[in-house]
Amino acid sequence: MKKIYFFGALALLFAACKPSVNITVPPTSGNADFTNYLAIGNSLTAGYSDGCLTVSGQLNSYPKRLFDQFNQIPPKAFGAVGGGAQMPFIQPLLNGDNGFDTSVSHRKLVLQFVHNYCTPNDSSLSAVPVYPYIADPKDMIRYNWTYNTYNNGQINNIGVPGIRVADYPVANYGNPINPFFNIFAYRFYHTLTERPIDELYFRMHNFEPTFFTMWLGSNDVLGYALAGGQGNGVGTAMPVLGNFYNPADITPYSVFTAWYDSALVAALSTGAKGALINIPDITSLPYFTTIPSNGLVITRQTQADSLNRYWRSTLNLVFQLGANQFIIKDNLGNIRQSVPGELILLSTPQDSLACAGWGVTTPIPQQYVLTTDELQNIRANTYNFNQFIYTEALLHHLAYVDMNAYLQTVATGVTFNGITYNANFISGGAFSLDGVHPTQRGYAIIANKIISTINDYYSSTVALIDVNQFHGVLFP
Repeated sequence: MKKIYFFGALALLFAACKPSVNITVPPTSGNADFTNYLAIGNSLTAGYSDGCLTVSGQLNSYPKRLFDQFNQIPPKAFGAVGGGAQMPFIQPLLNGDNGFDTSVSHRKLVLQFVHNYCTPNDSSLSAVPVYPYIADPKDMIRYNWTYNTYNNGQINNIGVPGIRVADYPVANYGNPINPFFNIFAYRFYHTLTERPIDELYFRMHNFEPTFFTMWLGSNDVLGYALAGGQGNGVGTAMPVLGNFYNPADITPYSVFTAWYDSALVAALSTGAKGALINIPDITSLPYFTTIPSNGLVITRQTQADSLNRYWRSTLNLVFQLGANQFIIKDNLGNIRQSVPGELILLSTPQDSLACAGWGVTTPIPQQYVLTTDELQNIRANTYNFNQFIYTEALLHHLAYVDMNAYLQTVATGVTFNGITYNANFISGGAFSLDGVHPTQRGYAIIANKIISTINDYYSSTVALIDVNQFHGVLFP
């Protein structure tokens, strides 16, 4: 059974109170028209959380939060431009909260108390996120959506978990590459050659949204980071099959810009206004920051002396009391000590770190480490992609949501009505147990940032959300 373990003191989240959000002005649409809202994006748009897509995640996604706020705006008088949401917001909801299908990768992470496994007779417990084993297949929640008859099968959230900008020209994308696409793609049932770019054109012209948000691009660097930088990382990779680029590498800049622009042209093809959301610095997420690279803590001088003798003949390393850098194998195959700033991934088997000498006498394998040059690849490409998105927003007169800068402030802590949220794993409240995707509260925080940007750009007064009414990480 695949597990993720996390040891250490956990600061319990404050119990959520029920403060009210003071609205000083009535909500208005300003220069925008929120009558029919469409959300374009990936797992962050779909409401993915705790390692899977669930109905609770969908119902608490940031697009759903945005729609609820748009819906508070009264429609303007007949003949006037703009107004609040008048069309319903429809999502292809799953039928439960265990996960999308029977594969472990789509199963929900939950917190459980488990015995400290290094010492089987130890009676102490630790709270750790795990994928629970479900023996009976019928207990697994499967996708079970029948397209409604309203407006020819309208869907207002086409956030596809896992999708990259590089995937928009890929035919047969939903089968077999990414089954999540099948949930959101209406036209998939009409042609097996459907491409995500075709689906987007269909959505725009069949349902004619008046406002859209587009949050694409995170997965164009995330796959490389999650794989420990196993691709070439310089944005020049060749496609592995037809138009399909290696998902464990960074999308080439020319491919990203061409297909981001194509997706945006599709979104603008019916005259809708909208907001473009940029790519966060994914290396600031808990998945990459929870295990410190200097996590080799020596408490006795005899331990330091033993390690000094062990490594003296090969690496001539010096260990001392206190925090020391882990021993790693880098992307060139070299065995060395990590340097400050390099990252150890949350996917690193914690029992191997705690019990099998990983990082001490056995180097941590390269797929669990992001080295300095790999981090430079991630950050440089993220910067370049974001500069292009910013240019697109300026060119097409769209709001530009700098989620990159904002989530860096969330990483250090943001306070809402007396409760502080940050990017600490489990205890921070903003990010779920997979270390990448937000909690319900995290999605509400994101929605507020989007609302603030929309209000500034379109002179609207959409009300902000009471973040504290939603849950963060749920403790057992």
